[in-house]
Amino acid sequence: MSQSPFQKFATKKKNSAVKEAHRQEKKKVKKERAAYFDKIKEEKYQARMAKKNPAIVQPKTAEAKPTKIAGKTVSTAKSTAVGKAATGGKAAAPSGAAMPLNKYLAHCGVCSRRDAVALITEGNVKVNGTVATEPGYKVLPTDEVMYNNKKLFVTKNLQYILLNKPKDYITTTDDPQGRKTVLQLIKNATEERVYPIGRLDRNTSGVLLLTNDGDLTQKLSHPSFEVKKIYEVKLDKVVTKADFEKILNGLVLEDGPVTVDGLAYADSKDKSIIGIEIHSGRNRIVRRIFEHLGYDVKALDRVMYAGLTKKNVERSKWRFLSEKEIRLLKYMNESKKKSKNP
Repeated sequence: MSQSPFQKFATKKKNSAVKEAHRQEKKKVKKERAAYFDKIKEEKYQARMAKKNPAIVQPKTAEAKPTKIAGKTVSTAKSTAVGKAATGGKAAAPSGAAMPLNKYLAHCGVCSRRDAVALITEGNVKVNGTVATEPGYKVLPTDEVMYNNKKLFVTKNLQYILLNKPKDYITTTDDPQGRKTVLQLIKNATEERVYPIGRLDRNTSGVLLLTNDGDLTQKLSHPSFEVKKIYEVKLDKVVTKADFEKILNGLVLEDGPVTVDGLAYADSKDKSIIGIEIHSGRNRIVRRIFEHLGYDVKALDRVMYAGLTKKNVERSKWRFLSEKEIRLLKYMNESKKKSKNP
């Protein structure tokens, strides 16, 4: 009897190989779906920004509204001409591909959009060899943008790193005084330039997120998203019931009132250790709450930030975020913000 009817079974894949192929296919589909929703979100964001700030919308013709560079009026036609010169006479990209200068810096991994505004207004950024002072100036793909005498390129390889920060490290990208920075702890993680979202004091440890995703940085830093943070506070003495109630009811500090989202004794046997949940991003807010009531903070550790914890990440160690964690961060509290801004 011929064996030809059974030939197709001779090359049958192992079960493990089939499962792996299936996993890879699912992973690919998830990536495509996430990219699709990211695109929709970006389009909605651009439409919303255009509606709020019509003055910085890219002009469609050479006669449209001019922008300012170094205090001088520069029309879109001139910007396009510069773009043509840089590409050997080729036409510049359509206006839809343009990007506000502060957003461009964020996408290049320099800093967040908010911080980019300060860099631009202080005259630290050049576009096509001219100092640019307008954060809303539209950058075309053919434009040359310089910062610190280095040409910038939009970062496509986005990185998301969770660090369990130890004490005695500062959360800046560079320190003139030569102190240790958190970037030294992740120097082997990526070749991309990443920066921390938010701040942790030098003597505060715990969860710290670093990325080169300017959009995510802008979102998590904005008060409207009410990003939750949980801290474990070690105090010099037991917190009294009266002070416990005062914190829960809200305090008035030197820079205004502050409320917490939750408060509890972290250790039932040691009431000098407190767990506090808060969404305020004000400087040193947790330390100031307890110092206002006469307590000395001996140790402060952030155990949760925006739903991320330091579970399975030892002190001074780091890990990359999973795709699921990144997706959750990108769409965090969207419904809450929409309800506040109908």
